[in-house]
Amino acid sequence: MSKEILMVVDAVSNEKGVEKEIIFEAIEAALASATRRRRGEEIDVRVGIDRETGEYETFQRWLVFADDSTELEFPDIELRMIDAVEIDANAEPGGYVEIPMESVEFGRIAAQTAKQVIVQKVREAERKQVIEEYEGREGELLSGLVKRVDRNGVYIDLGGNAEGFVPRENMVPREPVRPQDRMKAVLMEVRSEPRGPQLFMTRTSPEFLIELFKIEVPEVGQGLIEILGAARDPGLRAKIAVKSNDSRIDPVGACVGMRGSRVQAVSNELAGERVDIILWDENPAQFAINAMSPAEVVSIVVEEDAHSMDIAVEEEKLSQAIGRGGQNIRLASELTGWELNVMSETDAEQKTDLEMRELLELFSKQLDVDEEVALILVQEGFSTIEEVAYVPTSELVEIEEFDEDIVNELRNRARDVLLTQAIVQEEKIDEAEPAEDLLSLEGMDKGLAFTLASKGVVTREDLADLATDDLLELNEMDQEVAAALIMKARAHWFEAEEQA
Repeated sequence: MSKEILMVVDAVSNEKGVEKEIIFEAIEAALASATRRRRGEEIDVRVGIDRETGEYETFQRWLVFADDSTELEFPDIELRMIDAVEIDANAEPGGYVEIPMESVEFGRIAAQTAKQVIVQKVREAERKQVIEEYEGREGELLSGLVKRVDRNGVYIDLGGNAEGFVPRENMVPREPVRPQDRMKAVLMEVRSEPRGPQLFMTRTSPEFLIELFKIEVPEVGQGLIEILGAARDPGLRAKIAVKSNDSRIDPVGACVGMRGSRVQAVSNELAGERVDIILWDENPAQFAINAMSPAEVVSIVVEEDAHSMDIAVEEEKLSQAIGRGGQNIRLASELTGWELNVMSETDAEQKTDLEMRELLELFSKQLDVDEEVALILVQEGFSTIEEVAYVPTSELVEIEEFDEDIVNELRNRARDVLLTQAIVQEEKIDEAEPAEDLLSLEGMDKGLAFTLASKGVVTREDLADLATDDLLELNEMDQEVAAALIMKARAHWFEAEEQA
């Protein structure tokens, strides 16, 4: 029997690539289980196998508790110190005492149990090895053979007992997949779970597109060309931004390849997805113009504060610029990171004219200047009273039509306007009255409600949005009282959540 155990350990270890110690522990657990079944009692059994000879011994054991312990629940497997020292004089609370007992043979039943335990242990060890091998490799491109396809997704054999899973939503739409097809995908997530898939992969992310280009374009791997971003409508269309680190290399041409061979290879991997290669530019406006390809941009207006751009194209090119279902403009927006608004040249002119008229009226009325002065401010790029008030004097003096006296007068008028607006706003707040829901709030008194309203907290919702420190800054009170008031104001939030 001892030789048979050693033979089983060697065979399983070699076949599964699992450490022998794991197999020994599995057999020990199986023999202990068989011993308990033969005795028909709820006893604790330990089996120890000699790793050299394969011989084994069996012991019944008890967990030791202190004499005054109240935790004993199972007398068949637990003892107090007073009884444990009769078995082993060196017994200590928290340790075990044990006595030898008859061992079962490593026969058919024990072998069958051992096999089940071994299979489970091997599976656990294999899954642990997979986790250790792939942890930290998220974003890496992996390749393997399709094992099976079901309604949930595609399972890929990555070799070495590793299996990747591509959920249905991360597959390229309408992509034909059959068992034994070779498939590439990007590792998206590694999960350490006892059952089910562990390596979750995707074929729809922009990162997958970038990794494919790294394979097809050697210059990318060499660092001569950088891929600075990508946007995709999986299976239909994509845009990828490229930049050359070598002035002698055309990054767009290198990614397209001879007669389109490189970009076509990527497209074939993506079920025919059309890929636009976009030249990256450090100027956001020029980058946006490039990203709108194949549509040609007539004019572009950048709104820095709103992080948006208005893009004008010829009337007959408008549908091309927008793309089917807004696809082209959406992908361009994702690629650049700016909100792009596309319109016809006529609409852009009308919008510009309207905005200019509004600004002319604003400056004429607020600064009490004639249309000529207002027009100069608009043409120089001023769009708010604040800019006129606080832009450095040196910049205003550089305007050809302005001298220092005009500049000082304009700045003073602009600041007067801002001061007047601030006073009016303050008066509105001072005159504000608390809403009924704030006045009726439990714990709220009328004086406090009016004080809060004068500082902009008019409704119960306004109070609910505050943090305790915010309320203490508005009005001196006990911190616990402030916290309680805010919680009362928020009570309807929690009621709504419970009903939902």
